[in-house]
Amino acid sequence: MTTTTITSPELTTLDRCDRCGAQAYVRVVLESSGGELLFCGHHARSVEATLKPLSSKWHDETARLSEKAPVPVD
Repeated sequence: MTTTTITSPELTTLDRCDRCGAQAYVRVVLESSGGELLFCGHHARSVEATLKPLSSKWHDETARLSEKAPVPVD
């Protein structure tokens, strides 16, 4: 038997929060079903205490919210 590990790709602007439709920055994989949920930073924080213990993976990219975009040089 071979076990394959699939790594989740970085979240993109096409990934949307399941609660409000904003850009998702957190991917949660539920341990019981393997189901995947996507959340914006706000909603991820609001469900973290409940869902984190039930998840097999908590992929958090909210640090990208504080990154500064490069300034174009003329």
